Amino acid sequence: MNRSQHFDKYNAINGVWDEMYNETNGVRGHYQKVIEYLANESPDDLNRKEELAKRLFMTQGITFTVYNSGEGIEKIFPFDIIPRIITASEWEFVERGIKQRLNALNLFLKDIYHNQFIIKDGIVPIDIIYSCPHFLREMYQLNVPYDVYVHIAGVDLIRDYDGTFYVLEDNLRTPSGVSYMLENREITKRLFPDLLPNCGVRSVTEYPSILYKNLMSLSPRQMSNPTIVLLSPGIYNSAYFEHTTLARLMGVELVEGRDLVVNNHKVYMKTTTGLQQIDVIYRRVDDEYLDPLVFNPNSVLGVAGLMGAYRKGNVAIVNAVGNGVADDKATYIYVPDMIRYYLNEEPILKNVPTHRLSDPDEREHVFKNINKMVIKKTNGSGGYGMLMGHAASEEEIEEYKGEILKAPRDFIAQPTISLSAAPCYIGGILQPRRIDLRPYALCGPDGIEIVPGGLTRVALTEGSLVVNSSQGGGSKDTWVLS
Repeated sequence: MNRSQHFDKYNAINGVWDEMYNETNGVRGHYQKVIEYLANESPDDLNRKEELAKRLFMTQGITFTVYNSGEGIEKIFPFDIIPRIITASEWEFVERGIKQRLNALNLFLKDIYHNQFIIKDGIVPIDIIYSCPHFLREMYQLNVPYDVYVHIAGVDLIRDYDGTFYVLEDNLRTPSGVSYMLENREITKRLFPDLLPNCGVRSVTEYPSILYKNLMSLSPRQMSNPTIVLLSPGIYNSAYFEHTTLARLMGVELVEGRDLVVNNHKVYMKTTTGLQQIDVIYRRVDDEYLDPLVFNPNSVLGVAGLMGAYRKGNVAIVNAVGNGVADDKATYIYVPDMIRYYLNEEPILKNVPTHRLSDPDEREHVFKNINKMVIKKTNGSGGYGMLMGHAASEEEIEEYKGEILKAPRDFIAQPTISLSAAPCYIGGILQPRRIDLRPYALCGPDGIEIVPGGLTRVALTEGSLVVNSSQGGGSKDTWVLS
């Protein structure tokens, strides 16, 4: 195969797993067809495709919101036209690992809100649970349909220098980004219409229909056509584009809190013909804003009385309320132990080694090696509030240490993982950039289904390890080969 001018300046990063090139700078087999295709494309052709992708994102309003200095700034989501490719055997391994992990986490949530055997048996410390702001006593002894708490999960995976997959975090509350996965595939079909079938790429477009089927199954009323709504905080939410997309693709009503009312422990939607009873709410509103009578009394995003209807079993809420205790970063440390405890199995996917900063010995170790650490807030998200030890100044480190000492339970530390790199088309040439992967799992009465692909996020800034869109990251289409 002749390598074109696109590859002449591609320099794989030393000590980093490259998704396209192997250790001897040869092309990995599953990238062969894509590279042969790109070799026949001129720079002008690829530039036109890149420009078309930007125009399509712009015209379709595919945006996200970055919050800075108290202001929300809407931006087009950056998209890289070169796909990230995963082999069938790699995907089978990832799929098994995620299913195992979610089975254990669902059992953990049921246990922690009922008998708490895992605490009594000393597997997870009681203080980790009771100090978690997302452990909600309102959920104690509340039974959820089919004992499924996590209906939708977005599990973040990374690869280290040797290609090993690690779970970076479990997103079990209101995981976002799936609309970008769906839109990325639609854009790629426009850019490379022949390449997808020629490579045997598996489809991701079934996601809305699988989600809709699962939501239908949760209806407390036995009827063929239950009423399902998607509850959004409204147009100023950073993921509002996603809310509108999913509601449209599933054919359900997109509502805000003001559109719903609770009467006699049942939830109703206001319509032009009167009140219509709601059976299932796919909510994209955080727990603390769901019901002002139970949680934040100042919330105008939720519905007064919603938790009462939920406790009575008159409405299903997806994901279940109180899931945050399972994806708290302090709880994350114990997920491998949960798998052994509940399933009597060894974990398939590894955790990133993680230090609890509430432990004085571990904290001392982290402070001594802080230049090699990434420190995160246990309930942070979006890449906000992190300390990247290798890139921080002495002043920033000292300031951060002071914050840790004030509330050590609120922080964890992990060694800096050398995220894998994939080729990106930047400035007219292919350049390596760091990536992660968020596959989406849908848990229903019949088991767990994982859409073959997910959202590959890219750290578009050279040398950066931060892939979050709020911190300048972008995404690319994720191909799983059949």
